[in-house]
Amino acid sequence: QVQLVESGGGSVQVGGSLRLSCAASGRTFSRYGMGWFRQAPGKEREFVAAVRWDGRTYYADSVKDRFTVSRDNAKNTVYLQMNSLKPEDTAVYYCVAANAGWGYRVPLIANDVDYWGQGTQVTVSS
Repeated sequence: QVQLVESGGGSVQVGGSLRLSCAASGRTFSRYGMGWFRQAPGKEREFVAAVRWDGRTYYADSVKDRFTVSRDNAKNTVYLQMNSLKPEDTAVYYCVAANAGWGYRVPLIANDVDYWGQGTQVTVSS
């Protein structure tokens, strides 16, 4: 069982930055692909970014070149640095984990996700 706790959400103006953190429980964090999804009001949950156990990263086109996902396996923590924020980035952001075992599985779609965090609100205002 893995528990994920997000922090760092809040309100920011257009063009601003926020950094989300996700602390994971468990001793096998390094064997999990980690990532972030988001859900805006009235919209489906969507993939944002993911990071493989070895540091390889994946991004949705809508956030590429603005967001950076990273992980610190020693701290059991994954981060999402969000720069140049836009109003359309407003959403609840969820930290997710996918058990990769000895492979390379990462959470790129909702069906890949084994564990979800409780979510943290990000609001971007103009």
